[in-house]
Amino acid sequence: MFLPVTKEEITKLGWDRPDIILVSGDTYIDSPFIGIAVIGNWLSLHGFKVAVIAQPDVSTSEITALGEPKLFWGVSAGSVDSLIANYTPTMKFRNADDLTPGGTNNLRPDRACMAYTNLIRKHFKNTAPIVLGGIEASLRRITHFDLKDNALRRSILFDAKADILLYGMAEIATLALANALKNNEDWKSINGLCYISKVPVGTFLGLPSFEDCKANSDIFTKMFNTFYKNNNHGLVQKHDNRYLVQNPQAPTLTQQQLDKIASMKFMREVHPHYLKKGIVKAQDTIKFSIASHRGCVGECNFCAITLHQGKSVVSRSRESIKAEADYLTTFKDFKGYITDIGGPTANMYEIACKTHSMAGSCGDKRCLYPDVCKNLVFAHDKQLDMFKEVLKNPKIKKIFVASGIRYDLVCSDKVCGQNYINAIANNHTSGQLKIAPEHTDDNILRLMGKPKSEILKKFVEMFKRTKPVTDSKSPIYLTYYFIAGYPGCTETEMKNLKKFASSKLKIRPEQVQIFTPSPSTYATLMYYTKKDLNGNAISVETDRNKKQKQKDILLG
Repeated sequence: MFLPVTKEEITKLGWDRPDIILVSGDTYIDSPFIGIAVIGNWLSLHGFKVAVIAQPDVSTSEITALGEPKLFWGVSAGSVDSLIANYTPTMKFRNADDLTPGGTNNLRPDRACMAYTNLIRKHFKNTAPIVLGGIEASLRRITHFDLKDNALRRSILFDAKADILLYGMAEIATLALANALKNNEDWKSINGLCYISKVPVGTFLGLPSFEDCKANSDIFTKMFNTFYKNNNHGLVQKHDNRYLVQNPQAPTLTQQQLDKIASMKFMREVHPHYLKKGIVKAQDTIKFSIASHRGCVGECNFCAITLHQGKSVVSRSRESIKAEADYLTTFKDFKGYITDIGGPTANMYEIACKTHSMAGSCGDKRCLYPDVCKNLVFAHDKQLDMFKEVLKNPKIKKIFVASGIRYDLVCSDKVCGQNYINAIANNHTSGQLKIAPEHTDDNILRLMGKPKSEILKKFVEMFKRTKPVTDSKSPIYLTYYFIAGYPGCTETEMKNLKKFASSKLKIRPEQVQIFTPSPSTYATLMYYTKKDLNGNAISVETDRNKKQKQKDILLG
């Protein structure tokens, strides 16, 4: 059942008013891939009355449509940071939006968390607490670089004038907060939560202040390093005469908890109230897809998954995934094809570490860089076995893997790597297998935290050894994703990349994006400071036209 979005639906449910109103920069799709749907259904499962206002018009009083909640407002920019959703890397406004009905990008405001919070406070004085969540809030919870301002900004909790911020994948923290507010209990000790205080928490680790970071880029570097390495601990950062307090992260979900969340029977449709405004293109991608796990051990320097989902991979059980796949077959428009079973990286399903359960994540090294750690336990065979279980349902014709794979993991798996790539290429693609080397210059790859170009060449040779199931089967191709304008990259490196693609990969690149300095990543730190992670000066392209030229070099 959909969560209510209109006063009429609330009345029909017999509510006087909702306990919680969730406000989002995306339209409301009741899907396990949409944050407000997951949080809303999770709270509803535990007895709370939850309603949704999606993409409210900030120039009207639309935010008042459902009245005021009893417990709190939950505000999210949506599935993507609003500035990244609204602007290209060269700061051109994006006219299209796959998560807006009709596809025109005309309903998501810039800095959506701030815009919606201001809207609520404009129409409701002394209202219930306003709680920020989602990826925009999570990655902007501390001092961060902002591309539109081309400057550091303070924690979004101060700028949005909200009461509370929940970071990361926040099911546990949100439920704990809802229960605390319902029972009039103190919520300031809840893990996974940030708030503003007049005094620091003495036992928490202190970060350099916002003012000091803004005055000195080396101090900002020190702050970010400390934050990144301790982001799951209690932290304090001074902003003027007040303090941002970040409680330790909420416990990582267990497999049983992740299975329970996935077992909620999502409608997997756009709510009719919003669907009447137009088709939502994102539905084509997510309706018949399945998330098999959360988290990523990759820690690429340009990626924010580590800070949001975590670098410990939590996988669902085969039984849970099969149950969801069976549920998909009950939809009238299901044609027998599951468009994806994967996660941030498809082939990290059930990947494990020999030491992690005993000692936790390593503080002094990464799992995949500069080389794949010997303590990692691969699970390519387990993923393939899971696919076989799902395919036992006669209504399911094929499973696609659209999430992309880490080819260095495949190359390092001496037992199952070749068999895995044979199976994926032949049985789980539509003719193209996606990989993301991002670049081929080893110095740029070092700045990205990606494997050396030799690993890419090794994988390409492995892929060439894949054999079609039948002689009549159409050939399978590799699709490569590259980045232009990355910190440290000049036109020379892009010309070398083009030459490598032509001579070694035998391709003319088609999938190229310009680097976007998104909040709270090491790549953005390098972009802002113009230094690599060892403090050495690097070339950073900031001119929009020259960024575009780097991309054009590769595209020819």
